[in-house]
Formats: sequence, C-alpha cells, structure tokens
Amino acid sequence: MIDRELIKRALAEDLDGGEDITSVATVSGTEKVVAEFVVRKDGVIAGIDMAIAVLQEVGLTDVSQFVQDGTKVTAGTVLLSVRGDTRAILLAERTALNFLSHLSGIASMTSTWVGAIAGTSCKIRDTRKTTPGMRQLEKYAVRMGGGVNHRMSLSDAALIKDNHIAAAGGVVEAFTKVRAKFPKSEIEIEVDNLEQLQKVLPLKPDLILLDNMSPELCAQAVKLVLGICKLEASGGISLQSARAFAESGVDYLAIGALTHSAPVLDIGLDMRAE
Repeated sequence: MIDRELIKRALAEDLDGGEDITSVATVSGTEKVVAEFVVRKDGVIAGIDMAIAVLQEVGLTDVSQFVQDGTKVTAGTVLLSVRGDTRAILLAERTALNFLSHLSGIASMTSTWVGAIAGTSCKIRDTRKTTPGMRQLEKYAVRMGGGVNHRMSLSDAALIKDNHIAAAGGVVEAFTKVRAKFPKSEIEIEVDNLEQLQKVLPLKPDLILLDNMSPELCAQAVKLVLGICKLEASGGISLQSARAFAESGVDYLAIGALTHSAPVLDIGLDMRAE
C-alpha cells in the first residue's frame, strides 16, 4: 500500500522549504553509494512499498526488494537495497525508515497478539485509535500482522457506544433510532453488563461489544447469545489475559494498542561505497 501524497508531505516537512544543509556541506553531489535497509530485531514487516516510494520520490530508481510485507524476519535480514546518488539516499533515509519502522512495529505487535490466541476461533481486531492521516496504512499493517480490521470510518457502519446511549435515552432507544435512520447499515452496540445484553438481543444487532467485562462474563454472554450475533470483547485486555478472553467464545478482541501503542521495529540503513 502506498500513499504518495503523505510521502510528499513528509519529505516537505523534513526540508521545511530549505535544503539538507549537512549533506550539501559534506557530500559533493557526485558520489554514488549502495545502501541496505537492515532489520535489527526480529519482527513482521509492513511498509516496504512505502519505503520504495519514498526512494522513488527523490529520484532513486535502482532498488532491489528482498522481503514482502507480512514476512516474519530475524535480526540482520536485508529488506531492500538502493543504488544511487548519496545526497538523495540521505534525504530519503529518515522518511523511508519512519514509515517502514512504524508500520512494521504495528505488524509485529499484531502478530504477537495473534500468536497469543492461536488455536482459538477468535480474531484480533483493531480500532479507530490511529494516527491522523495514516489510518489506511496502519490498518494495512494490522492485516500484515495477521489481524483483521474494524470499520475504516464512521460512515462504514454504526457503533453505538455509551455516549450515544446516554444521548438517546437508553440502549434500546439508541439502537432503534439508528436502525430507523440507516436500515441497511451494519450495527454494533456496546453493552456494559448482561442485563443490557439481554435488552438488545431481541433487536438482532449484527455485533455486540462487551465493554470491560471479565472472561467469565464474556463466556456467560456467549451462552446467552447462542450465535444470534457476533461478540467483541473490549477494554481491560492484556497480552497475558488475551487467551482467556479468546477461549470464552467471543469472536473478536478489540485491541487499540495495535495502532496507538506499537513500538517501532528497529530498522537501519547501512551505506557503503559502490
């Protein structure tokens, strides 16, 4: 996945209307080098296409790719190499690494969560807690790590949460208003307890979000629902407790940390004379 407009903005931000004064002062402008993007830590890769597009944006076209997005790699793996003008490579370096390291960090964290619940029928799902302007890319990285996406935007589907419920006057009232206004939209509704769950079940929502419930309460919810709709657990879920939630029988675990708290994967650029 490539967002060329975002790349242009990132490079423009780095130059801020000027030039790379360090490279202009230290590099004559005639040197050619070979540079390799090398991962320093085990992880899952995402963002290779973005890194290549950054290189292309500054005029570098002699690029070799060795790893595909979604690949699990070990420290020391060379992801791609580029040959060309030294100044251009130095200009592209940080922007390319920022995208590649950030997206690979998301993919790596997602893979860890997916591994924690392996063998269950539950899926790890992201949220809208994304970096402004990077939602498409970050959710793509989640998929590369083995997770699945929740709605991409507010217009994709309805998610009735506690504030909507308070504004509408109750769980049933909120659901009824959404269904009347948008009869063809998928509707997910948040419930805080089993009593609320029983109230909304007759309305046949597409999905019910179990907010801050324990694995034990989630298991009770699964028995109450009996497959009428899908269930998603959210809130209070840690990597250590993920399997217990997954084994309760819910269909999804909503993990905002995939996009808002994933540490970058350590990737560096090593240059050598051609």
